[in-house]
Amino acid sequence: MSESIIVKLEKRKYELLLFALAQHLFIGIFLTDLDFYTRVIWPVNMLLLGLGSIFMFTGKHSWRHWFRNIHFIVVLLLPVGIPFFKDIPWYFTFLNINYVIFFTFLFLELLRFLLRPGYINSDIISASVCGYFLLIEISTFLLQTFEYHNPDSFKGIDTSSPAGIFIDLVYFCSITFTSIGFGDITPNTHTTKLITAFIGIGGQFYTVVLVGILISKFSSKN
Repeated sequence: MSESIIVKLEKRKYELLLFALAQHLFIGIFLTDLDFYTRVIWPVNMLLLGLGSIFMFTGKHSWRHWFRNIHFIVVLLLPVGIPFFKDIPWYFTFLNINYVIFFTFLFLELLRFLLRPGYINSDIISASVCGYFLLIEISTFLLQTFEYHNPDSFKGIDTSSPAGIFIDLVYFCSITFTSIGFGDITPNTHTTKLITAFIGIGGQFYTVVLVGILISKFSSKN
């Protein structure tokens, strides 16, 4: 019985990852207590992210599989330490760098899947959206690294709590990727300005390449 459930979950691994990424990025919609978000919700949704991504590596015994498992333990434990080390600047730098590595690793594994099969199905569609969300995750934690290093890196960000910074940067990266750019949050140093420009280019490039991949797979199927 348990094996059949695992098999069914593995078949839906990209839908599970999509759900895990969506709840991690946008669960703040349903929360008003940012302190509770930092202390409780953040560790919980990182656990869900780990569970949502675990089936991407099922049956694989390469170095990538073992690196992901070991590194995920580090990523899972980092939010637990926020209430205790929130006044230590290097802790958030270490946290953000590890998150960038974690999400980059997932993104590269996802690209391997998108480029491999010559067909299009629901897995391809779900994986495509996951790739978009993973780029937002990578960009958010990359920019957080600079924000914690230099509080003047951005204008318009709520710096009252780690959750406030994270939610504002998720919003900022999302509107940058979609080329909306309301202007309520703006980069304030030459470093964050250039990184934001690079993020915008990267988002457009992913969209263009993804459309090409999907058209190619659809044509191959026909």
